Amino acid sequence: MGDDLAGQAGEERPNLWATALAQFEAAADRLNISPNVRGTLRQPERELTVNFPVRLDSGAVRMFTGYRVQHNITRGPAKGGVRYDEAVTLDEMRALAMWMTWKCAVVNIPFGGANGGVTVNPRTLSPHELERMTRRYATEISLLIGPNSDIPGPDINTDAQVMAWIMDTYSMHQGYSVPAVVTGKPLVIGGSEGRNEAAAKSVMLVLQRAAHDATIPLKDASVAIQGFGAVGGNTAEYLHAHGARVVAVSDRSGGVYHADGLDIPALHRHKRETGKVVGFPGAQALGVGETLAVACDVLIPAATENQLTRANADRVQARLIVEAANGPTTPEADALLRARGVRIVPDILANAGGVAVSYFEWVQDLQSFFWDEQEIDHQLDRVLDLAYVAVQRMAHDRDVDLRTAAQMLAIQRIAESTDVRGIYP
Repeated sequence: MGDDLAGQAGEERPNLWATALAQFEAAADRLNISPNVRGTLRQPERELTVNFPVRLDSGAVRMFTGYRVQHNITRGPAKGGVRYDEAVTLDEMRALAMWMTWKCAVVNIPFGGANGGVTVNPRTLSPHELERMTRRYATEISLLIGPNSDIPGPDINTDAQVMAWIMDTYSMHQGYSVPAVVTGKPLVIGGSEGRNEAAAKSVMLVLQRAAHDATIPLKDASVAIQGFGAVGGNTAEYLHAHGARVVAVSDRSGGVYHADGLDIPALHRHKRETGKVVGFPGAQALGVGETLAVACDVLIPAATENQLTRANADRVQARLIVEAANGPTTPEADALLRARGVRIVPDILANAGGVAVSYFEWVQDLQSFFWDEQEIDHQLDRVLDLAYVAVQRMAHDRDVDLRTAAQMLAIQRIAESTDVRGIYP
């Protein structure tokens, strides 16, 4: 099916912070907010860079660089992930923190936006080294985090175990257990039912509404998913169970394709056994980025940012794109796709289930009263339905696309909160 579309040779990797700012400016231009408030929302409130040593198993000491950025905390404590990746930069953290601000406001939960991470390939560390690095990073950013100030959660290459180490480290500093300092924890220390599947459930719930509006019957609809991790993999399971044909899937190793639809449970077994989707029996092999160009009704980018760019947007054949990853589409690709009539459901709406259920987890920890999964799913569906309707109304009333509408809704809510609170002192 041609060359791999991801990371086109000679194409400069777009700056994620520039993308976030461009999206903000496009939405803010359409709102009647004061220049003072606009200037306030344009910049992160706090940025912390830490350089810290970690003793490796060999006895050598290695320096690491980490970040924690709080974009806006007008509506409540900062909330955002922690990622471990070689591509982690301050600009990336700024963008992700800004998007988290908008995401929390879109689903109308009382959090602001933050994000953090360490520049590292975690696969090069042993489990003990990873734990020592996590605990030292948590100590360094303890200047900012806390159950009432900034609540980290899992992101790329971090999981429930990493959150448990951060929670334990913070608790040791306080002298008592503080489960509400992080979300995405194991159930045995205050985690929430439904948290691991929350982002995928929200993608599915929003997709059902968006497909209906785009007159795409979900049963037997063809779907391509780039990314087969926690979000992409679970979304594939839900779609398969609802009768959709997941025709293409990819991960770091490459992709697989079958026009009649892949057997998703069997594909999960194959990946558990081999560590990759490539080589799945009976499927045609694809390059990682080729998934984006597959002929399908629905495309779900569920990998990383900057996947749909001006270099490959013209090869997308889907009618509907639902962004499960954060920032998968550059502004240039956005414009090209919209011009072709492709409908895009933005990340800050589609994958907001993760932060919504994180909010539920935080509330449960503060109250020491926990809900069952049925109640979690009910509340998640309620929150997402209200958010989707509000974004659709904004898009209709202002005659804008869904991304601009979602950002306008979020910015408007935060601007109103900023005006009411005033400027200190």
